[in-house]
Amino acid sequence: MTIIKQRVVSNSCQIKYTRDAIKFLDNQPKKTVMRIRQAISKLTLNPPEGDISVMKGYSDNRKRLHIGSWRVIFKYTTENQIEILLIIDIGNRGDIYK
Repeated sequence: MTIIKQRVVSNSCQIKYTRDAIKFLDNQPKKTVMRIRQAISKLTLNPPEGDISVMKGYSDNRKRLHIGSWRVIFKYTTENQIEILLIIDIGNRGDIYK
């Protein structure tokens, strides 16, 4: 999992995207990208907002965010006391779990 892009939301939280997540967003219409990024930004709130579920079968506490027919796989980590929201993958609900 290569982290390719990061965005600073505030002094205490950053959003980082993997190559797979960036690739998905690059191939989507602008309207879809804006909708997904708006939902991702709500994950930085305390408590996070959205339709969030913990994914079973993973020991690294991965979660998924439901945005219509799209799914965002993510997890929270920390680096040097800064909270990191790592976007692992984004995709259609039928294809994301394969």
